[in-house]
Amino acid sequence: MIKGVFGILITILLYIGIRKAYRHFDNKPLLSPLFITPIVLVAILLWQGIPYENYHLSAKYLTNILQPATIALAIPLYKYFELLKKNFAKILISIFFGTIVAITSTAAISGLFNLNGEMANSMIPHSVTASIAIDISQSIGGIPAITAVFVVLTGIIGSIIGPIIIKYLRIENCIARGVLLGTSAHASGTSKAFEFGSISGTISSVSMILTGIFTIFAAPIFVSLISL
Repeated sequence: MIKGVFGILITILLYIGIRKAYRHFDNKPLLSPLFITPIVLVAILLWQGIPYENYHLSAKYLTNILQPATIALAIPLYKYFELLKKNFAKILISIFFGTIVAITSTAAISGLFNLNGEMANSMIPHSVTASIAIDISQSIGGIPAITAVFVVLTGIIGSIIGPIIIKYLRIENCIARGVLLGTSAHASGTSKAFEFGSISGTISSVSMILTGIFTIFAAPIFVSLISL
């Protein structure tokens, strides 16, 4: 049984080790710590027969520091306030349409696979950070646990595919990179955006927040329209 701080230690040590390998291989997207760490961690828990509940008792404190970590994003926001103010209209419009595309494409995929309404509603807030997505899912008749899974998958996949898109489409603009990653992959995308520079990371954090706000209002309207 995991006791004390073992869950925290194994998670941190795995992340540090995988991050070093990630940097050693020139930040290859498929070696992203956000992708590899959970896989290795799950494999260890299954190998040792450790129930998730036991692991969570020790590692839950890592989750608790997400809130102050999110608040810390205010520092780069203050630093680049003038840049944000200058480009705010373009950023706002891009995020708005990105949010609409995320919601409508999810509905299209749900229809393609004949998913029931409850499952479709669970998927709609997948591009929003988990704490907001779960509340949205509850309000529109989704299943929060399923929503949480799709949020995690979206973050991992987005943080892998996003840099590939940036590379092959040769997106050099820091603001465009930030909007792309923050709107499509929330916190995971923001973490990746900071690897491109502090401006991209700052724009990504703004995009993540605004995507959540837009989805709060857009998701219930969209669900009510398609249910008519």
